[in-house]
This record gives sequence, structure tokens and C-alpha cells, in this order.
Amino acid sequence: MSKNAVCIIPARGGSKRIPRKNIKDFFGKPLIAYSIEVALKSELFDKVVVSTDDEEIAKIAKEYGAEVPFIRPSKLSDDFSGTGVVVAHAVDFLKQKGFSYDFVCTIYATAPLLQVEYLKEGYERLKNSDAHMAFSVTSMPFPIQRTFKITDNERCEMFTPQHFKSRSQDLEEAYQDAGQFYWTNQNNKATDIAFGKSSIPIVLPRHLVQDIDTLEDWERAEKLYQNINPDIFDEWSRVKKSLHQKKEIIRFKEMEIYFTSIGKNIGYESYGKDKLFLRPVLVYKKLNHYTFLGIPLTSKEKEGSYYFSFSYKKDKISTAMFHQMRVFDIRRTEYYSGKISKNTLKSLNGKLKEFMRFTSSKEEDRPTRAK
Repeated sequence: MSKNAVCIIPARGGSKRIPRKNIKDFFGKPLIAYSIEVALKSELFDKVVVSTDDEEIAKIAKEYGAEVPFIRPSKLSDDFSGTGVVVAHAVDFLKQKGFSYDFVCTIYATAPLLQVEYLKEGYERLKNSDAHMAFSVTSMPFPIQRTFKITDNERCEMFTPQHFKSRSQDLEEAYQDAGQFYWTNQNNKATDIAFGKSSIPIVLPRHLVQDIDTLEDWERAEKLYQNINPDIFDEWSRVKKSLHQKKEIIRFKEMEIYFTSIGKNIGYESYGKDKLFLRPVLVYKKLNHYTFLGIPLTSKEKEGSYYFSFSYKKDKISTAMFHQMRVFDIRRTEYYSGKISKNTLKSLNGKLKEFMRFTSSKEEDRPTRAK
């Protein structure tokens, strides 16, 4: 199916209040990974593109499945560059390469609470309207008509004093930008400001919304994320503790495949299966008696430079995910599943070399950073 939409994720490297915020670890993954994963999981986009001025962010974004076709010019990466010009630059770059889209969705790199269902709702409602934009909003937790400021002499002054005696239930509800996603229809011109008649609000519950600008914001986002996924965190913590109490260590060899407790962190295929969070992992390189460099496998047949499909059991297709290679502790393995042949290993090594060349060429093909 042809997808006439592109996702742009702006992610500059120079965050001040939380240094390296966009790739700071958030429950085992870089923060930006959550935005990339949701965009990919939605299956709405032809491309998920990260616009960044930072080489490390670019590398991590590609590891999680996004494309980084350019390094953003420094003149668009300072504290005064707005999201609009950054997204416009990315869209123009894609047009010059022959890619043009009717729908553009901007997703912030700091949106770990973003849910696929609201992303899809925004697209469907915008597509079936004459609006220019559909974006995430949430209700204010307190009536804005009863808010006040603190004056220079440290006294209070209401913004709308006529509502001092108004009951909360009698006041009109107000909404704010949720700061997660912004869909735009490139064929419909805006006739008003972003928060005006040209836009469709996609209302999110408040427990799914948190700006992350300060360390206090970060801590609150962590608590919200844990509250949304309590069963996953509680159960995985229990499993990890029990696994590391194992006394018997499996004697493993290279080329063998074991079902291993992956847990919650495996790119945008977020979890292992069953109560032990299991997924098959190929022992690619034995490091010592306890650890090995492993390649996670999926039962889905995939194509592309990141994958190698093979069969190690009769009529059973598995796909090695090169971009998910990492070090595993043998204590997390549960049971032996099989072994690949020497011919399969030879073919896998050949494909892995292609993968390494592919990632290296991507680095070389990037345009020179603007000065």
C-alpha cells in the first residue's frame, strides 16, 4: 500500500537544562527511541526521518529504525530555531530527493507517553477534513479563569478577577498543547494560527501528557510511564531477580540458539514473549563463560540490510536482526532451541559484512555540516 505521509522527528544535540536529553536513558532506552518506535508501529509512514545536528543522535536514531538522510545545518540548530523551519527544511530536502508527501507529521523526540491510537486518530480526522493541522492537546487541570500571577512586590493579582467567586463547574474548560505530535495537510492552507480554526484538537488524557524540560519533568514522566505499564515493570523486575540467582550455568557454544529472557528493551519489537519475556537469540561470539554477543531472532520474515532470514528447523523461518546485536548474560537463557549450520553461518557473516558496509556508507554519504 502506498503511504502518502512522512514523519519528521526534530532532535538537536544542544539541550541545556537536561544535557543530551534526546538520547538520555529512559527505562533502558534512549528517550528518542520511544517516538521512533511508535511512529514505526503505527505503519502510517513511508519514512520516519530524524532531523538532527548531532552525529551520536543520528547513529542511535538509525539503530532504532529511523532514517537520517542529512545532518541539520548549524544555523537551524540553535536555541532560536523553531520547529516549523526545521520541519520545512526536512520536507524540502526530501522533495529535492524526489519524495513528496501530502501529509507530514512532526513528533517530538521527548514523547515517551505517545500512543499509536491517538497518532492514528489525528491522521484519520485530518485526512477527512478541510483543516490544515491536527495535533495533540489535553485539558487544563485547573480552571484558567481562577489563576493569578505574583506581582513584583510579591502579592497576588488575578488574571480575571471577575471569576473569583465563580464555581469551577460553571467555568468553561480550557485546553493546552500536549507537545507530542502535529499532523499537517500540505494541500490545505492554514487560515488561522496553529491554535485556531485551521486545526483539529486530538484530546489526550492528562496521565499521558508530560513536557520534559527540567529534571522535575523527567521524574514525573518516569512515574507516569511506570503507572501506565505497571504489570510490565513489576513482572520484569521479578523475572530479572530470579534469573540472576541461577547457580547452574549453561555450557554454550557459538552457532547455538537459545530462548532468552529479553525483557522490555529490544527496539520497536518491545517485549519478549510469555511470562519470562522470551525470544530466541543466536550465540554469535562467545566472550567468556558467562556472556556472549548475541543476535535476537524474530519469526517474521524481513527484508533489508538490517536482516538475514534463514531456517534452522524444518519449515521454520527465522530472521536475525543485526541492528539488535548486543551482549547477553547466559543466566538469562531458558532453553536450547537449535543450532545453525556452517553454511548458514557463512551466509550470515556475508550479510553481516554487507550490513556493516551499509551503515558505514550511510556515514560517508551524509552532507558536510554547515558552519
